[in-house]
Amino acid sequence: KLCGYLQKLSGKGPLRGFRSRWFVFDPRRCYLYYFKGPQEALPLGHLDIASACFSYHQPEAGAAAAGDEAAAFEVHSPNGAVAVLKAATRQDMTYWLQELQQKRWEYCNNLDAAKRDSRTSPTPSDFSKGLVAKDNPGSILSQNASAERARNILAVETSPTDLVGEQAASQPAPVQPSAINFSLKQWSTEIKNSMSSLRKGNNENRKSVFYTTEEWELLDPTPKDLEDSIALEEKRKHLAEGSKGRRLTSSAFPFDFGRIPHKTRRPLKDMIGSSKNRNSSDSSPTEWYSGNGNKLVSELQLKYQSQQEELEKLKKDLLSQKELVRLLQQTVRSSQYDKYFASRLCEGVPKDKLELLHQKDDQILGLNNQLEKLNLEKDSLQQEVKNLKCKVGELNEQLGMLMETIQAKDEVIMKLSRQLSECEDSTSSQSGAVNSSVATCTNKELQELDRLKDNLQGYKTQNKFLNKEILELSALRRNAEAREREWQAKYTSLEAKLCQIESKYLILLQEMKTPVCSEEQSPAREVITQLLEDALKAETSEQPEQAFFKPHLVSEYDIYGFQTVPEDDDEEKLVAKSRALDLRSLSLSENREISTGVKWENYLASTMNREMMRCVELKNLIRSGIPHEHRSKMWKWCVNLHIKKFKDSTVPGYFQTLLQNALEKQNPASKQIELDLLRTLPNNKHYSSPTSEGIQKLRNVLLAFSWRNPDIGYCQGLNRLVAIALLYLEQEDAFWCLVTIVEVFMPRDYYTKTLLGSQVDQRVFKDLMSEKLPRLHAHFEQYKVDYTLITFNWFLVVFVDSVVSDILFKIWDSFLYEGPKVIFRFALALFKYKEEEILKLQDSMSIFKYLRYFTRTILDARKLTGIAFGDLNPFPLRQIRNRRTYHLEKVRLELTELEAIREDFLRERETCVEKRDLISDDEEDS
Repeated sequence: KLCGYLQKLSGKGPLRGFRSRWFVFDPRRCYLYYFKGPQEALPLGHLDIASACFSYHQPEAGAAAAGDEAAAFEVHSPNGAVAVLKAATRQDMTYWLQELQQKRWEYCNNLDAAKRDSRTSPTPSDFSKGLVAKDNPGSILSQNASAERARNILAVETSPTDLVGEQAASQPAPVQPSAINFSLKQWSTEIKNSMSSLRKGNNENRKSVFYTTEEWELLDPTPKDLEDSIALEEKRKHLAEGSKGRRLTSSAFPFDFGRIPHKTRRPLKDMIGSSKNRNSSDSSPTEWYSGNGNKLVSELQLKYQSQQEELEKLKKDLLSQKELVRLLQQTVRSSQYDKYFASRLCEGVPKDKLELLHQKDDQILGLNNQLEKLNLEKDSLQQEVKNLKCKVGELNEQLGMLMETIQAKDEVIMKLSRQLSECEDSTSSQSGAVNSSVATCTNKELQELDRLKDNLQGYKTQNKFLNKEILELSALRRNAEAREREWQAKYTSLEAKLCQIESKYLILLQEMKTPVCSEEQSPAREVITQLLEDALKAETSEQPEQAFFKPHLVSEYDIYGFQTVPEDDDEEKLVAKSRALDLRSLSLSENREISTGVKWENYLASTMNREMMRCVELKNLIRSGIPHEHRSKMWKWCVNLHIKKFKDSTVPGYFQTLLQNALEKQNPASKQIELDLLRTLPNNKHYSSPTSEGIQKLRNVLLAFSWRNPDIGYCQGLNRLVAIALLYLEQEDAFWCLVTIVEVFMPRDYYTKTLLGSQVDQRVFKDLMSEKLPRLHAHFEQYKVDYTLITFNWFLVVFVDSVVSDILFKIWDSFLYEGPKVIFRFALALFKYKEEEILKLQDSMSIFKYLRYFTRTILDARKLTGIAFGDLNPFPLRQIRNRRTYHLEKVRLELTELEAIREDFLRERETCVEKRDLISDDEEDS
């Protein structure tokens, strides 16, 4: 997705300047929308890239050095307006220009290769799904090979930075030269965006995430993220406290400059601080002498280490001598002790006691020796500590003296350095003027050479870009001229055909004006026959050179796949073609008024950065009809809106599991489903033959639903609902669409065997007819016409096969968003549309015959929608619910009475011999 930060030049007078904006490219219309920030809902405006051209200027040397205007480029519109945009770097500018050129090239070539049907979108739809999407594949670019090869040669390879692309949404906006970032021109949009951001609530501890399908949302941090952040803060606090009170105790060299303890002698601390200040501020002589001081310190370190090694060696020798003396003393004592016991105490004492005494004596001697050893070690360690303290004190004094000496010498060196620099300046100004001028000139020449090289490279890049821009604009101009020639040829062909038809009609009118009484065939008959043959003539390819310019006013199938002209009856064929021409004329007149399409584009652009929600604006847009290229996306969104609680309670792969069970196990509804597949929509090419793609999808959805809802299983009418859904939805989405209609929208028992809910709705509709259209209701009552025989199928299949396809899908748009109340609205609107024509009919047979086909003569969807949602108001849903409850009880009582009558009949037939041959309608069917 092409998006990112750019600065746009806007404002007037002293407020004119660059303001940071978030730009998003929309491939549907080749528009570059710009927002105040990534989280804004409404765009501040847009640039039409399809008809724009781009340029930029190579910056001068001063501007390039300063970085000002170095990455600015211009977007020129056909009306003369120029938008100046500036990227953060020249690399980003080059990337934006390359991408915008590529998007314009793709869009214009897709526009050239698009289908000639004006109702198809020139751009490949991003959201098309279902069977209708198969008829609108992405158009193939009919590009000139040489032009494409030249474009590739002139392309400049570049890659975006962090400020371009979806990841840029998480980056902060670039720093602006001006603090003013409010647009007075779009003040209303700014206020709306501010109010929408305030309605979202407190945004603390929230992070923004940019969605590339086209949407923005705010995600709360997870508890784990919060715990990690708290633990990290605690760790930082502990580290900060530990660093404050840490004392250096393990340094091998206590006066190392990087590890000097805080509590040292005052002169040393001051000297070190002054030395650091000098090291950070003085010139090269000071740095040289600080290096000399470091050399002295390293010599002292080596000397101290050698003394420590010698001291350790002497300590080891002393310990070995002490150990030897201790062993000799122990041997002497033990020999004296043995001699004493042997001479005086050994007489008359048992041997075991004597051995015990010897052991005790040995233990006493060992403990005494150990005690003496520990005392000696203690004394030696104390002495060692005293010696080390003395040594450290001496070294610190030596270090202080050395630092004082260094400071004094440092001052002398600084003084001499200043004198030397003064002498060099005076000498160089007199004797070295020529050398300095030569060096200066050489440096300037080198700098100028580097600048010229940079400018040369920049001009080369600019030249490649402008050549590519000229090449693309020339190719697009040639394509536009070719389109204009094609349209001119079509216009000429249409004008010639119109002249021929007008001539024939004038002849016909002249002949009809003069009555002919003879039985011979008049010339008018010949003209009428010729006109009928021309109207019903199939399109042939006898003149292939004119086939491209031939106007295709009526195609064999419409954009939904429905057959426009039947193949059987010539009379019906003529009526169908006339109806198709009227529809074509209406669609062409609607295309001139693009207000609805612009509203949809603006609304979808405003939802690019936020989630779509129910609102009055969206309801009004859906009532006016969803555009063909957006219907798949909007239908799926409407279904998910109503079915979310059902889908959340199911496991992943729920639809596939249902389908697998229905295919593998015995399903009582499968037989009836197979019988109805080819009878579903025989006039639609997606369901016309057993090998059609729609047939298999229709079978899968109906089988899966019959396994989900065994109480209904399958009812005739469900197949048509699924067939319409599959035209814009995939299998699983069409399944959930059927669940929405049967289990959410319609009352219970609407599609069961008794059709109880359907019967109730017909009685409710009768009440509404008497209330909203009292004259027409009285007219039906006067001639005893039961119009519910016609309207029953309208409610059961939501007008499928009852109205023309354009009106049917607009009804379904509102039905999937608002629910079943829409069926009542449009059913009343159809009667009100033709109320005056019906009131003119004065017998029941003509009325009933007219009711069977009158809905297919209604072609103006805008007028019908105005009646349904305007003239019939107020239309409260509570009234429909109350009437449903009332009539439900009455219908249940009637069904109970019918069941009692049936049981009485069966009982009488069993008991009475004369009635045993009688059978009921159900038994006759079975």
